[in-house]
Amino acid sequence: MKDKHVRTGKSIQQQTGKTFHLATRLLPERVRHPTYVLYGFFRICDEVVDDADGVSPQAQEARLESFRAQALGTVEPDDPVLEAFHELRETHGISDEEVTLFIDAMESDITKSRYADYEELEAYMRGSAAAVGRMMTTIMNPEDVERALPHATALGEAFQLTNFLRDVREDIEDRDRIYLPRTTLSRYGVTDAEIQTLDFSAAFADVMRDELHRAESLYRDGVAGIQFLPEDCQFAVLVSAVLYADYHRVIRAQGYDVLSKEPSLGTLRKLSLIARTRWHWRKTHDPETVFRAVSSVSTSEHRHSDFERRDTLPTR
Repeated sequence: MKDKHVRTGKSIQQQTGKTFHLATRLLPERVRHPTYVLYGFFRICDEVVDDADGVSPQAQEARLESFRAQALGTVEPDDPVLEAFHELRETHGISDEEVTLFIDAMESDITKSRYADYEELEAYMRGSAAAVGRMMTTIMNPEDVERALPHATALGEAFQLTNFLRDVREDIEDRDRIYLPRTTLSRYGVTDAEIQTLDFSAAFADVMRDELHRAESLYRDGVAGIQFLPEDCQFAVLVSAVLYADYHRVIRAQGYDVLSKEPSLGTLRKLSLIARTRWHWRKTHDPETVFRAVSSVSTSEHRHSDFERRDTLPTR
């Protein structure tokens, strides 16, 4: 990759992904530089549908299809980010399937703004989050990639669920999207209209509590697989999990009210978490032990099956 490509991706990450940027800086150069390029690609695709005021759905779809063709190399890239990603994909063997799943997920955001149940949301995340985690894993090049990939999928989904829970207000105000499964909303009698008017209630708090537990189950599954990554990548990935999971602490401190105020993490808090994670990492290079000691994730066990079963319960 050319230095200008790395600089471009790094600049995009510094501006739009400050939490991940802190963790990315802890990766070895062989992974850090490709990560900047990956992030740049993900971001420019995401912005096609997230910053689409005045742009028709047809124009958004055409733009994403152009990105797909450039990323896969079927046409010559006309953008430095896409040129860099195409080179990266060929060098590291990122599959066409992962790229296709990611672009498909971005295209679904053009027309889809509600999710009937978690199964539907999970299908979306398979492209938008899990594909990202799997591409990152490919770049890290673990010895047993098949053993690492399921955990990378879980961790990618955990990060995205945290994003959804943190950004409920922004998503509804700026994009008229709700990423909370309707089965969970219905269970507690929360309507789309209440979210659209940012009407916080005890019932909405119950929705957030359930979905936080779901995300935390995914964090535990994801962190359990960090041991299968190369040693020089483990600490950085663990820090990513610790930092992102800390939004759950903020959400709970706000009484689950993400409609009045979007949760945020200050720089000092992030640096403190990194320092604490490093201190525990030096004591024991066991990701699960360190995550339990440092992160704000509940230690009680909640498995996917618990939520799938509850999704079938009648509403109140």
